[in-house]
Amino acid sequence: MREKNPKKVAVLMSGGVDSSVSAAMLKKQGYAVTGFFMILNKTQKAKEAQDSAKKVAQLLGIPFCAIDLSSLFHRKIIDYLVREYKSGRTPNPCVVCNQEIKFGVMLDRALSLGFDYVASGHYVRRESGIRNPACALRASAFVKTSADRSAGRQESGRYKLFKARDKKKDQSYFLYTLTQDKLKHLLFPLGNLTKQEVRVMAKKMGLPVYDRKESQDICFLAGEKIQDFLKKKIQTRPGKIMDIETQKVLGEHQGLPFYTLGQRKGIGIGGTGPYYAVKLDFGKNILWVTSKTNDPKLQGKMLKLGKVNWIAGRSPKFPFQCRVKIRYSHLPAEATIEKVKNDHLSVIMEKSQRAITPGQSAVFYSGQELLGGGIIQKLTPTPKILV
Repeated sequence: MREKNPKKVAVLMSGGVDSSVSAAMLKKQGYAVTGFFMILNKTQKAKEAQDSAKKVAQLLGIPFCAIDLSSLFHRKIIDYLVREYKSGRTPNPCVVCNQEIKFGVMLDRALSLGFDYVASGHYVRRESGIRNPACALRASAFVKTSADRSAGRQESGRYKLFKARDKKKDQSYFLYTLTQDKLKHLLFPLGNLTKQEVRVMAKKMGLPVYDRKESQDICFLAGEKIQDFLKKKIQTRPGKIMDIETQKVLGEHQGLPFYTLGQRKGIGIGGTGPYYAVKLDFGKNILWVTSKTNDPKLQGKMLKLGKVNWIAGRSPKFPFQCRVKIRYSHLPAEATIEKVKNDHLSVIMEKSQRAITPGQSAVFYSGQELLGGGIIQKLTPTPKILV
C-alpha cells in the first residue's frame, strides 16, 4: 500500500540509463519523484542529455526541472581543475563535483524546496547500522567527539557506504567526501544491481536510454582531450624531455602541466620507447622520462594526505590499518595510516605502488566498506609521526 504522504525524492537525472532506472525504481517503490537535470555547460552534448532526461521523465509521468549551474560549475570545478594542473598536480574533478555540486549545492537546494531525499544513479550501497559485521569497523576503532556524545549517537545508527555489487561499476571511490548529515538524505537505488541488470530493466520499462553508450571522458570535455582543453586555459613554455637514466635529451615537451606521473601516451617522443613520465621538474622545466615500466623511481610507499574526510564523522585511533586506493582504477592495497602535524595524515603502503600522484585522492576501505579518504599532497619519505 502506498503512503498517503510519500517521501519526496529529487532524482539527479543525466539522461543516461543509470539515473533513469533510479527514478523509475523509486517511483515504483512509492516515492514522490521529481527529476532534476543540472545544466553544467552549454554544449550541444549537454543539450542532448537534457532532452533525453526530459523525455524519460515524461514517460515515467514525473515532474521535471532543469537547473542552470553552469557558472557555479565553472568556478568550482573547471577553475579548480585548471589551477591544479597549473600547479603540477593531477586533480580528480569528479570527486570535487560530487562534494560541491551534486551533493553540495543540489542537495541543499532540494532540501530547501521540501524534498526528503536526493537520489542518483551512482553504483554504491548506503546502509544504516551494522548489517555486515565482516565489512564494518569495530565501534571502538573510532574516537568519539563531544558532538557525538551530546547527540547521543550510537555506532548502530550511523550511515555507512559500501562498494557496489557490480565491482566493475563501483563508484564508492568518488564519494568519500560524504558526511553523516548528507548521507541521511541520500539514496542510491543501483547499489545491489549490475550494469547489465539495469539495462535489462530499462528495456523492459520501455525507456529509450536502455542501450545508450557510456562516456568515459570528463563530462565537460565533450570528447575533447584534456591536453587540448588545458592548452586553451594555461600559458606554458616548452622544455626538454630527458631520459632520467642516460641524461640525454629525447625531445621537447609542450608544457609540464600537460603531463602526469606514469603517463605513457602523448609524451611525444618518436622513434624509440615507450617512455613513461617519471618526474616533472618545474624548477628547470624538464620532463624526466624512463623506458622502464616498473622503474624504481616510479615506485613509492609513503604519501601525505590533506583535506581528509571520514564517513563516520570521526577519525579512528592511530595508527590505523586498512586498504587504500590511490586512484580510481587502482586495486586497494594494505597500508598503515599515521597522524602527522597540521592535521595531515601519513600513509605507509605495505608494498610499493606505481605513480603515486599529488592531487589524486587516496581512499580508505575496510573490506567492502568505504571509510573515507583525502587528497595526496606529496610523497613523504620521512614523515614526523605525532604520538
